[in-house]
Amino acid sequence: MHLPVVRCSVCHTMPSLISCAHNQSVSIIASIVLIALAISFSGCGGPWRDTYFKKGVGRLTQEDIRERLGSPHTAKTPALGGDSLWTYRFALSEQDLTTWNSTFVADASNSVTSLMGRGAEGGTKPTLYCYRYLLTFSEEKVLKQWKREECIPGTRDTLTAK
Repeated sequence: MHLPVVRCSVCHTMPSLISCAHNQSVSIIASIVLIALAISFSGCGGPWRDTYFKKGVGRLTQEDIRERLGSPHTAKTPALGGDSLWTYRFALSEQDLTTWNSTFVADASNSVTSLMGRGAEGGTKPTLYCYRYLLTFSEEKVLKQWKREECIPGTRDTLTAK
């Protein structure tokens, strides 16, 4: 039995339409992969909190930050008005502190090794450093400035010295 070649209204044969659809799907998949890579590499610039505070100066309120990070470890508000100071402390790893953060790749790698039954139990654990964020708020309770510093200055330099 011989089937006739079917032509669509745009004058393409079925094999060419299938080929065209395949090329479009490959193009869409390639675009999705490129977008995913761009997003994963946008983790540059150190801890996410740095970016959050940098973009939030003059915009974020105390309530915004409390919702995102919880209550501060310390909060000093002058009785006679003026700027208030909040302090948060966080443990940050070397990976958190690097300017190019490859967490997407590392997380994917850890997931794959866990699925293979080779979890990180036997691997080395990252060294954590204590950092505090000092947040200054205006009388209107809006973030005025912020600073990240080591809880004990020089700890990271001492531990990473060769």
